[in-house]
Amino acid sequence: MSMISTVFRRELRSYFATPVAYVFIVIFLVLSSAFTFYLGNFYERGQADLLPFFSFLPWLYLFLVPAVSMRLWSEERKSGTIELLLTLPITMWQAVMGKFLAAWAFIGIALTLTFPLWITVNVLGDPDNGVILASYVGALLMAGAFLAIGSCISAATRNQVVAFILTVVACFVLVMAGFPLVLDGFRSWAPQGLVDAIAGLSFLTHFASISKGVIDLRDLLYFVLMIGFWLYASAIVIDLKKAD
Repeated sequence: MSMISTVFRRELRSYFATPVAYVFIVIFLVLSSAFTFYLGNFYERGQADLLPFFSFLPWLYLFLVPAVSMRLWSEERKSGTIELLLTLPITMWQAVMGKFLAAWAFIGIALTLTFPLWITVNVLGDPDNGVILASYVGALLMAGAFLAIGSCISAATRNQVVAFILTVVACFVLVMAGFPLVLDGFRSWAPQGLVDAIAGLSFLTHFASISKGVIDLRDLLYFVLMIGFWLYASAIVIDLKKAD
């Protein structure tokens, strides 16, 4: 556990060692506000809640989270520092977890800084804060799933741009799997069991369920298993490619 903490602190510090982290956070906050108040028709709706923010969040994640995850392992492999990291008295799993948790914490910081939106809706009205809190929990879990996929893809390539594009594509597929447009295309010919299985693979389906204020164990388990699977895959890919 101490080695995971060491890697975690090293990685988290590295995010704020350059202006890139601050630029990312500013872009995230600006886009969050724009989507909530303008594209989300916040004022026209006449309802004080954060539904517009959480509705647009998966699409924000689709581009901003891969921008964070693309450097997790690609940069290490390109610069050659991965060899140094793996010669330390640390297991592959500890290295993977340490880097992932640092990236997840960084996204969590950016998400926490959207708290003025929460304050705003409480000033303007009387929102269901339990639903908002549940939505934030779901948002953090969904970010972890995006990052875990990005970690695995980043481990497979030295090129950060390639890692970014492939992560966007993979996450887009998993978001769209729960989209009514996709599901309706299957409903016309596929059995309901297959349609439900496809919907069950979607980030959107599980996040939408949590954002209604109902934290179902199945939704939590989905995100936990998704994160665990892709991080395990990351460790395997790194082990296979460490000699490259």
